[in-house]
Order: sequence, then C-alpha cells, then structure tokens
Amino acid sequence: MLFRRVSLRAAALPLALALAAGLAGCGSSDPATPATASSSGSSGATTLTVFAAASLTGTFTELGKTFEAAHPGTSVKFNFGSSATLAQQITQGAPADVFAAASPATMKTVTDASAATAPTTFVRNKLQIAVPPDNPAKVDELKDLSDAKVKVALCAEQVPCGAAAVKALDAAGLKVTPVTYEQDVKATLTKVELGEVDAALVYKTDVLAAGGKVTGIAFPEADKAINDYPIAALSKAPAPDLAKQFVDLILSSPGRDVLTKAGFEGP
Repeated sequence: MLFRRVSLRAAALPLALALAAGLAGCGSSDPATPATASSSGSSGATTLTVFAAASLTGTFTELGKTFEAAHPGTSVKFNFGSSATLAQQITQGAPADVFAAASPATMKTVTDASAATAPTTFVRNKLQIAVPPDNPAKVDELKDLSDAKVKVALCAEQVPCGAAAVKALDAAGLKVTPVTYEQDVKATLTKVELGEVDAALVYKTDVLAAGGKVTGIAFPEADKAINDYPIAALSKAPAPDLAKQFVDLILSSPGRDVLTKAGFEGP
C-alpha cells in the first residue's frame, strides 16, 4: 500500500506541473496586461502639472479643461501663485511639467538653473489702479496714491506685479507708502475687494476678472511697466510630451483667444 501511494503522487506531479505551466503561459499571452501598462502614453503619465502666475488662474483653468477634453484620461493640475515663489520651488526640485511666469526675470531664475530652455513670450499685461466700486478715497489717477490718507496695497517688490508697480511709480516720480505688501496679485486685489484698502496696483486682467467687485482706473505710466509672460516646458518634466502639447495649446490661436478675451495683450 505504501508503494501505491508513492506511485500515485509521483504520477500526479507531472500533471500538476503541466497545468501550472499552461496557466502561466495563458497569463503571459494575455494582450490586456501590456496594453494596460502602456495605455497612459510613452511617458507613462496621465497627470500634467503646470506652475503658473496667479494672474493666469482664470484663463489657464479654462484652457486646462480644453486640454483635458482633447486628451481623455489626462488630468491637468495647477499650482498658481507668485512667479518668484514658483520659480524657487522649481529650482529646488518641485516636480512640474510647465512653468508660465509673469515676467522674464522670474523665468530667468529657472533657465539659469537649467530647469527649462527656450521660453516663449505668449502674452503681455499692464497695471491698473483697482478701487472699491464706491471709490471712498476718490482716487482718479496714480498721483492720488501718494496721499498719506489713501490706504494702498502693493505686491511685494520681488514678485512681477510689485516690480511693475515700482517701475510705474518711478516713471511718474512718485513715492507711495503702502499699508501692506502682498505676495501675489490675487492677494493684493483681495484687499480692495474686502474694503481693507482704498486702492491697489494690480493687473488689468485681474480687475476684469473681479467683475463688479472693483473698479479699474487706467493710467499712462502703466505703458512703461508692461510685463511679458514667458512659458516653457521644464527640462525634467515627468510628462514631457504632454508638457510640449500644453505649451502648444497656449501658443495656438484658440489659446490666445482665451487670453486676449481676459484682457491680456499679444506679445
């Protein structure tokens, strides 16, 4: 009896091995397995990360949806903020695919660090004076901001909207002492919207985006402080193909139409 049991087990072993080999062969030949692994494209990425100046929030959000519709399965994630802060994050290794800055100077920080090459200017933007709808301080022109009784908000000088404000005020020969410096243009405009200040120097596009929450006042010195906006795919982009395609969208006619409708000017 002992001999019979050993024989049965020995006979069963080749059959089990054959079945296992057959199942393994079926698994390796399943076409769904490699297709699933490569369905997200040659880069293997389905997320595109875009770092962009705060003043691009509305337009880029809209264009991001356009990009997603044209690339099913791709998600566009944005990091909006001060161009100077974003440039610092990129040079410190933050993973991103595209950088759109509000000034050539902040883009230069990135290109000097070899984090991007060959940026392209895609739009320009100029400043306006933003005041509350009822304009309690009766601000009419740039020189009114030098009145000590007028509470003014400015962007910090190291960010593009702040640097532009310095240029405009210097062109007018004015000295303005703000009650607050903010880290990006959105935060600066919010001070006006909340009635915490009487006026602020922000981009024309942000005044338009705010609708009836503020009133914009154009002034001639703004023409001497126009900011060029460059965009570039980053050198270490996790999704380089998607990065290039997103830049192409921004530079395309449909992209420019969205941007100019929001108040940006052509380069």
